[in-house]
Amino acid sequence: MLITRCIKVIMLSKPNSQLLYLQELASRGHKATLIPVLSFTFVSLNTLSDKLFQPEQHGGLIFTSPRAVEAVRMCLEDDERREQWNNDIKDKWNAKSIYVVGKATAALVENLGLVPLGEDTGTADVLSRLILEREDTNILPLFFPCGSIKREVLPTALRENGVPLDTLMVYQTAQHPDLEKNLKNHFTEQGVPASIAFFSPSGVKFCLETVRRLSGEQLKRIKFAAIGPTTADAMTAEGLSVSCSADKPTAEHLATGIAKALQ
Repeated sequence: MLITRCIKVIMLSKPNSQLLYLQELASRGHKATLIPVLSFTFVSLNTLSDKLFQPEQHGGLIFTSPRAVEAVRMCLEDDERREQWNNDIKDKWNAKSIYVVGKATAALVENLGLVPLGEDTGTADVLSRLILEREDTNILPLFFPCGSIKREVLPTALRENGVPLDTLMVYQTAQHPDLEKNLKNHFTEQGVPASIAFFSPSGVKFCLETVRRLSGEQLKRIKFAAIGPTTADAMTAEGLSVSCSADKPTAEHLATGIAKALQ
């Protein structure tokens, strides 16, 4: 997402979530433009479906991204499968622990009829500590549908503490095909923005070289914002000065941080 008058924000969320960021920033006097950074391809859905409909083989579920929940939803598009899920399978999963990171992911999990735990954790690091507090080494493996470039913090923490984990890659992440063109068009039409906000380490990876090239000597004038500590760490590792990091990964907290940084 780009904010053209004062801020430029690069957003990686779904359109309904992006609207919240636009509204929050507009309420603080900043006009935003959205630029999609990532594209997603779903994979292994047949394997995912098989595992979802055999809850007796796992001790619980872990979701750390909305895309993983979307993959599950895709497995339930068939009417017969959806009916089976609603009548039987979801209750079997709800008898176990359904762990999530963040409110956005939690809301999507609830739409599946599941009861999430950990929506206030905010990061995989914090979620892993919650899991370790609640689980022991004797449980069946926790099932973790994930993306191709997931961080290893959570799997490593569980493995080192003997909590069994079954991971399955259900989507692949790539750079959006129009990213560079859209960024160039925005810089050409609107000039160098006052602020750029990143929403994931992947966004930093795919955008930064183009942003640096387009900004030139004005790069140091840009206030860089992060949706949370993991993204902020990725930005710092690339040599960026992080002007603000949202206290929580929400539109309100990010908009508040950006507004303060621009004062």
